[in-house]
Amino acid sequence: MSKFPVDASIDQVIRALELIGFVVVRRGNHIALQRDNENGTSTPMTLPNHRNLKSSTLRHALTHANVTREDFLTAYETL
Repeated sequence: MSKFPVDASIDQVIRALELIGFVVVRRGNHIALQRDNENGTSTPMTLPNHRNLKSSTLRHALTHANVTREDFLTAYETL
């Protein structure tokens, strides 16, 4: 498994999250994403709308949305 991305492109991060099941709900100063879960709940995620995301910001957002590092990296590397 490769290293966690440093200064990852927001477009590539969103494409990877879409592979995991997230959908962009709104774009503004922040990007709001949402994933519908099998048990009927939904998981929200908010990312700053910057050209590149620092690794610490991305790791923090993934942790809050209960996305594992392995799941994200698998989707990110397929792009």
